[in-house]
Amino acid sequence: MRHVKYGRCVKCGKTYEAVPDLTTCECGGILDIVYDYDYIKSVFTKETLKNRQNFTMWRYRELLPVEPETPNTPLRVGWSPLYEADRLAKQLGIQKLYVKDDGVNPTASLKDRASAMAVAKAREAGAKVIACSSTGNAASSLAGNAAAAGFETYIFVPSRAPKGKVAQLMTFGATVISVQGSYEDTFELSKAAIDRWGWYNRNAAINPYLSEGKKTVALEIMEQLNWEVPDYIAISVGDGCTIAGLWKGLKDLYAIGFIDRLPRLISAQAEGCCPINRAIHTGEPWRPMEENTLADSIAVGVPRNADKALMAIRESGGLVVNVTDEEIMAAQKLLGRRCGVFGEPAGVTGTAGLKKLCAEGKIEKDATVVSVVTGNGLKDVANAIAACGEPKEKKPCIFSDIGEGSRATWSDGVFVLTLNFDADGNYCGIYHHRNWEPYIITAIVSVVIIAGALIGGYFMRQANEAKNSEPGAVVETAYEYELDEYQEVSL
Repeated sequence: MRHVKYGRCVKCGKTYEAVPDLTTCECGGILDIVYDYDYIKSVFTKETLKNRQNFTMWRYRELLPVEPETPNTPLRVGWSPLYEADRLAKQLGIQKLYVKDDGVNPTASLKDRASAMAVAKAREAGAKVIACSSTGNAASSLAGNAAAAGFETYIFVPSRAPKGKVAQLMTFGATVISVQGSYEDTFELSKAAIDRWGWYNRNAAINPYLSEGKKTVALEIMEQLNWEVPDYIAISVGDGCTIAGLWKGLKDLYAIGFIDRLPRLISAQAEGCCPINRAIHTGEPWRPMEENTLADSIAVGVPRNADKALMAIRESGGLVVNVTDEEIMAAQKLLGRRCGVFGEPAGVTGTAGLKKLCAEGKIEKDATVVSVVTGNGLKDVANAIAACGEPKEKKPCIFSDIGEGSRATWSDGVFVLTLNFDADGNYCGIYHHRNWEPYIITAIVSVVIIAGALIGGYFMRQANEAKNSEPGAVVETAYEYELDEYQEVSL
């Protein structure tokens, strides 16, 4: 790779050749991929991107650690929409807000970016099997991307992983090991199995290439904003790999002159599991925490990429904010009702954190902010329903059994819906019309009442006139009509 120099340990600074199966430093530190920015500047320009028609994460190949001959991965990962959220910005009291919806990726999360990179590097390494541990999203993204590329996968998940994510794993054909324990227990078991059988390691805290895949979300945001840098980018944080990748992408663009300044990062964690943010607050080294939050994707009590995450927050002069599960659920509804974006709990935690910071007056009113939604709400519908409530139920007024050559009719008293079925019981048409029966009955009753009143009034007047006239006199009555009223005139 002409544009890649080496991998360098973030702790001790030792460098390693950037081979496909690169993992961690011998000191235990995580490696960072170092690029030859001078060379990249000579072959990669904004004009290059402008003329490029590949709208996936691979449009940025010059900034990614892959060989020139390595093919793009099969699934369309990346180039997710960046929505202007003016209504939500107004509600939060800031000048401009953009929402980056990474839940539209193939397996519905930002982690498709890391898994696509893992598949590309596994192919370079000549591997046949890829494995990882995950709270859910990394697992499903690996299973989907690997299946599309023809790799076998072994995936370790904690037993609390939501059913929607487990369903994805099984559908994609992964071998799934559900671990009765915490994410830390799951990670350790996967590490032991990978070491034992020599599978390609997709664990983000071990494999330094995965944050390089995740950094493409930053490259996209800047390009979609026409290289105009926002003041803040808010994102949810669990293991630390995503925020580290986000910061790496921004620094890459700054190094090659595509942007002229760097934004501040907002690290949002769940109040019940926030070891990285706690370390920033206290100024002390991070310490393990229990995993007490419904936001399963960021429920990581022992973050494996804490060093890079802490570095990213501090270097950017970033803000940290912890939010309760109730605030996370409120953010789900807020994004859905103001932006039409459906995010899972972990996916909307960045927005929940931004809302809290705005309420506390920590974000300037003239600020421009990007909030990244990292996962789709369909991954965890149980919590979405808990946040928004069950739908209201209403029984139909009329419903007849469906039989052969029959009709099924439903009415709410105003409209009638009729489904027609042929002699074989096959549906053959639908008829939707207004139910006129109530109107006809009302009209008939009204006519009868009015006619009765008129006739009764006529006979009463005749009787009164006969009573008041002299014996033998002849009385004639004429009626003059004007609109709906009448007058009596004696002749």
